[in-house]
Amino acid sequence: MQLRQATDADAESIAALINVAFRPERFFTSVDRTNPGEVREYMQKGKFLVAEDEHDLAACVYLEPREDRFYLGLLSVDPQRQRSGVGSWMMQQAEEHCREAGARAIELKLVNLRKELPDYYRRRGYVETGTLPWPAKIPVSQPCHFITMSKQL
Repeated sequence: MQLRQATDADAESIAALINVAFRPERFFTSVDRTNPGEVREYMQKGKFLVAEDEHDLAACVYLEPREDRFYLGLLSVDPQRQRSGVGSWMMQQAEEHCREAGARAIELKLVNLRKELPDYYRRRGYVETGTLPWPAKIPVSQPCHFITMSKQL
């Protein structure tokens, strides 16, 4: 598995990976998580790290610098590779990247309806820091909000 920074040419593959990895959210929203245009917009503010093997993308994560912190989002692992350690490896790589860039902390947000996610991040040293409202423009079938978490580096 190799890690590299994504380029504009990866936008379609990244969007496809994110959307398939976020399919577990279909129980409360029927829209795709992103599209190639949005991925390119993200790349204007931050970067995607991608893990790939000889076949295709295995995982990705988005990192955006925000003063002395980084925002981490869209951690996505190909469903066939989930529960194999790839997500944890990506988190380690992302945290190391942020440390090397001089960040003092990493922040993230996750939807409260994904009950398995807070524990995943707690095991990696993240703590809950608050909540944010769900964007009104994204249709949902039940009330939800974001949980914010942070980790000091």
